[in-house]
Amino acid sequence: MEKKHLPLNGYTFIDLFCGIGGFHQAIRSFGAKCVFASDIDNKCRKIYENNYGIKPVGDITKVKICDIPNHDILCAGFPCQSFSICGTKKGFNDKKGQLFYQIIRIAKSKKPKLLFLENVKNIYTHDNGNTIKTIIKLLNEIEYKVKIKCLNSANFGCGQSRKRTYFICWNNKIECKDFEFPTSNGKKVYLKDIINYEVKEKIPLSKLKNLNYRDTNTDLKLKPLLIGTINKGRQGERIYSINGVSTTITASGGGIGSKTGLYNINNNIRKLVPDECRKLFGFPSSFKYDNNKNIAIKQFGNSITVPVLTSILDNLIIFLKKSDKESDKEVEEAQQKMKKLSIKK
Repeated sequence: MEKKHLPLNGYTFIDLFCGIGGFHQAIRSFGAKCVFASDIDNKCRKIYENNYGIKPVGDITKVKICDIPNHDILCAGFPCQSFSICGTKKGFNDKKGQLFYQIIRIAKSKKPKLLFLENVKNIYTHDNGNTIKTIIKLLNEIEYKVKIKCLNSANFGCGQSRKRTYFICWNNKIECKDFEFPTSNGKKVYLKDIINYEVKEKIPLSKLKNLNYRDTNTDLKLKPLLIGTINKGRQGERIYSINGVSTTITASGGGIGSKTGLYNINNNIRKLVPDECRKLFGFPSSFKYDNNKNIAIKQFGNSITVPVLTSILDNLIIFLKKSDKESDKEVEEAQQKMKKLSIKK
């Protein structure tokens, strides 16, 4: 589509904790323009610049409000390690957890129409539900209403089981009370659909201690299909069928199958390679990821699945456009009133 026909043409967004640009991929595809990006990780900043031509700034806590452009949409997959089951679980007591306050600081000053946020599933239950209550309270205090939903990427044609919590927050410039999150985009993608069968890598048998598996899964299912284990069968030591979807790609983790899990592919057991991870996150074939495979997989593990974001935006656009029409109508009516008053004078 020509850019002028894209539904968010003319909108601007900023990309906080941008990583390698999952939000950027999704929102840019609707025509919006990124006017600011930030990430503390130098390697991620390089990948972001290589792909989008925008050089993100570093530590957002050191950026002055006056140096951040006005924008319509604020995007942020704010750091999740403080809330994740696999992370520290310290929440707002951890420095990374406190980075959520940077979103509040910027939104309070810049008043974008919309905040589009993402975090781990576990944020719902962290600290017995107090964390999510605090987040909603802080957003309400700066006059943003909030809708929250946990979605699984497996239901959006991603080929990966990835449960994440999404936040849509709007101020009084738009009205989203009738907005509903999508539950699926209708596409079904299994791991077998994205595997590169020409990859020669495999785990040497000498490293597969206590190998115990039997691949009897022939039915296609949108969930990880465990077919075996090695060693003690802990995380990173589990083997899955490609007739299901991948387990959650992570930025860290132990075991011989760390970050991606292990899979039986043509009777060879191996991890996934970076380009397969790229597909599992919905990044295009033109995307330039890091040459170091461990760094590339780590960066994907910290990213967001693009098809989920685009599906949410599909449901949001009608409310954004309706708000714009109502705003234009109000401006037009005000101008007509002013014109009538000037004629009377």
